[in-house]
Amino acid sequence: MFFIHDLERVLILHPSFFGANMREHLVTALLDQVEGLCTGRYYIICVMETTHISKGRIIPGSGIAEFTIQYKALVWKPFKGETVDGIVISVNKMGFFAEVGPLSVFVSSHLIPGDIKFDPTANPPQFTDNGDQVIEKGTHIRIKLIGTRMDVNRLYAIGSVKEDFLGVL
Repeated sequence: MFFIHDLERVLILHPSFFGANMREHLVTALLDQVEGLCTGRYYIICVMETTHISKGRIIPGSGIAEFTIQYKALVWKPFKGETVDGIVISVNKMGFFAEVGPLSVFVSSHLIPGDIKFDPTANPPQFTDNGDQVIEKGTHIRIKLIGTRMDVNRLYAIGSVKEDFLGVL
């Protein structure tokens, strides 16, 4: 689910960037550092606006200035029970992995409908019902998230395609 969060970040700026374009350098540095970042709880998709940039504080002995920037950011946090669309990136007899933006989702073969079986003779490996449903690398798929796990810099999820309106798109 997407949210807009009020966040804060401390940036340092080298003295060579002091001058008329200092604010632009700070905003550019903020965008470079936080957009696409995983905090362990959510992904920062983009910075919407900077709401406040503090006055710089010179760090003694180095001449580098430290600024605190407050900003609004669009973030994405996956929740248990959420339905998402992704792309299959690998398939094996245990199930398949799909990418949902920056999130890696594993769908076990136990969470795939019974009529869709793994075909070990197919190249590339795939799950198929010998009809129109084929799950192979590159397939667009709709998944329901069963659970999520959070690490320091990455989020993982377990998904299912065993319910109505889920599976190959």
